[in-house]
Amino acid sequence: MRHSDLSSFLDRQQAKAGPVALVLAEDEVELDSTISHLVKCGFSQVVLLAPDGVQIAESLEPMVHVVRHDVFAEGALVGAVNQAIAALPGTWLHYCHNAEYLFYPFCETRTVREMLAFHAEERREAMLTYVVDLYAGDLGAAPNAVDLSDAWLDRSGYYALARKDPADGWRPRERQLDFYGGLRWRFEEHIPFGKRRIDRISLFKAKRGLKLLPDFTLSEQEMNTYACQWHHNLTAAVCSFRTAKALRTNPGSRHAISTFRWPNSVKFDWHSRQLMDLGLMEPGQWF
Repeated sequence: MRHSDLSSFLDRQQAKAGPVALVLAEDEVELDSTISHLVKCGFSQVVLLAPDGVQIAESLEPMVHVVRHDVFAEGALVGAVNQAIAALPGTWLHYCHNAEYLFYPFCETRTVREMLAFHAEERREAMLTYVVDLYAGDLGAAPNAVDLSDAWLDRSGYYALARKDPADGWRPRERQLDFYGGLRWRFEEHIPFGKRRIDRISLFKAKRGLKLLPDFTLSEQEMNTYACQWHHNLTAAVCSFRTAKALRTNPGSRHAISTFRWPNSVKFDWHSRQLMDLGLMEPGQWF
């Protein structure tokens, strides 16, 4: 189903159940596979935010709400998510771009609804997701660095720093960290400082007054924590070709990078177990 804008779509959705996935399509690269992955995860609705002319496979049309959106406007994704928060209080939301794939523990056999039901039982209203950079192993065969059949990731090189609170004398915030690694760390000379973090709160329960901020944290600080006060909680990963694609597309970095592979590259096997074994997401108490 196609809609003229996000406001008109949201006006019809207030009584609909979640979880809802919002996909911002910057181009058509792996758009169909992104949508298919979210449908397979079990999202009740997938909303594609796209400019005029973007096409998806005919078989996916019945499963997706295609909403016309200015995807290149300043803060296009954050603005759209905040519209959805205001319109859908009580609904779990996930947001991503095309060529990004949500993975959570045991996602091969359990739906996102089952996972969020367990997470909510632990009195959690948001989930930390790490953005794990994916990249093609052979840039000669895949000049834009996107290749699902030959996807690689970094098995090490990730680290975290204390997140300081400017409103509290720059003291560290409790149970919050800034995470770094992947291509944004290895090729940091091509990445603006404010874009180098790899953590997002990209799964959360909408509530009145809540806002997604430009750095992909939420306005309610407890929702930005990686765990509750009592034990470890579930975390998830967004496996993303977006940084690799940007580094290969931008003129300033395209010719400086002949390969993304290094000694700590491993081939991605598209399974949550690999991400858990590498410490890139946490099953918490969910077994």
